[in-house]
Amino acid sequence: MNKWILGARPRTLPAAIAPVLVATALAAESRNLSHAGLALLVSVSLQVGVNFANDYSDGIRGTDADRVGPTRLTASGLATPRAVKIAAYLSFFVGALAGLSLAALTSWWLVVIGGVAILAAWGYTGGKNPYGYSGFGEISVFIFFGLVATMGTYYVQVERLTFQSLLASLPIGALACAILAVNNLRDREKDFLVGKRTLAVRLGDRNARYFFVLLIICAHLAAIATIFPWGACTLILAPISIGLSRKILGGAQGKDLIPLLGATGKLQLLFAAVFSITLILG
Repeated sequence: MNKWILGARPRTLPAAIAPVLVATALAAESRNLSHAGLALLVSVSLQVGVNFANDYSDGIRGTDADRVGPTRLTASGLATPRAVKIAAYLSFFVGALAGLSLAALTSWWLVVIGGVAILAAWGYTGGKNPYGYSGFGEISVFIFFGLVATMGTYYVQVERLTFQSLLASLPIGALACAILAVNNLRDREKDFLVGKRTLAVRLGDRNARYFFVLLIICAHLAAIATIFPWGACTLILAPISIGLSRKILGGAQGKDLIPLLGATGKLQLLFAAVFSITLILG
């Protein structure tokens, strides 16, 4: 696999795609596919950017020196720290350009929101006090890949926000957090040794697993609350949700969690697709 595709971490991209899919479905007769396409470019660019930024920041700190998960470019020497940093900047630049286009077409307030999102993406593991090292990563993911991405995509198509758009963002945010939760559970022991206090480290092994299951349950409940009773259609994915939860609770460790990370991303995409259909039908 091309090293830059590897560094972009394709398994995390469902977190960027799902909110755009759901928000576009919710926009109903007011949906604007060109605006949705720009929103998707913003979301994917930020996701790729934060992945490269994490690769760079963790690599130069040495926290990726002994990894359980997929190869990182900086720590493995596949790319220089400078090259990975430039890749992060380029990704953010692409996202910023798409965001500026959307702001010009809708509201200039999007520039402020986009700027905060880029700063949050870099600050996750970058800077002197990265908040991802203090257990706040899930909160950031929920806000930016749940609330902001979903409601923002909805806004740029209909130019208003509704309570239903807020509700629709909750299951997407919960599932995005679930992807990060698996990632941090996989790296928990190594992160503890290098002083990286992720939420999984703070909660401990067993509670981190319960937290993952809670996120999955909340996603289904939030979908039902968003559009009752149609949202219950997401329960057709319950066998997948239960299967994943059983494997997580069963004590899968280290490399055994790598396929579960990909499976959680696939669950989010499937969930978003089913949820989108229910929003259209409802």
